[in-house]
Amino acid sequence: MNSSGGRRLTAYAVAALVAGCTWPSERIVLLPDKDGRQTAVIVKRGDRQVVLDQPYAATELTPAEPWIYRSNESEIASSFRSALDAQPARAASFTLYFVEGSDVLTEPSKTVLEQVFADLKDRKVADIVVVGHTDAVGSDPFNDALARQRADTIRSALIQRGIAPADIVAVGRGKRELLVPTADGVAEPRNRRVEIVVR
Repeated sequence: MNSSGGRRLTAYAVAALVAGCTWPSERIVLLPDKDGRQTAVIVKRGDRQVVLDQPYAATELTPAEPWIYRSNESEIASSFRSALDAQPARAASFTLYFVEGSDVLTEPSKTVLEQVFADLKDRKVADIVVVGHTDAVGSDPFNDALARQRADTIRSALIQRGIAPADIVAVGRGKRELLVPTADGVAEPRNRRVEIVVR
């Protein structure tokens, strides 16, 4: 099987052997992209190729030429359940903002933190990276310490909610990676943040 370049494919094409035939065959189904983006797969056998470019477009590969048919959610659930269940959860990212010069979350970010907790409940295994940032006010040593303090505050909150400490990495980047580029010494609320990536 060959796939076309330039489009994200791998997470959305599912293949499995179909039992009960006189010869082995392989079924390939293009699943809908969870973000609604268009995807496609080119399937080749010998000199023949078919293009799967719509959700649930499928092909059956046998010793004969590949042919296209339309699959559906019911077939996916019955034929590919074990493969789908084995997929890891998709990564999620969250951004929390802080009161200037502190590790205190803004009121809107307290709500976002609850969303983080809710997301973690749905994951069997969590691998979490917490990255603290500051704005450009203050010295490098001050901002490095504050960024790490912010990351450690969020890490502690996650641990208090039952996440294993070994599953969380916390780092501080100070003012090195400003979300909103500013001159040194400029206070920018959107730079005073912690970014959480959950995998």
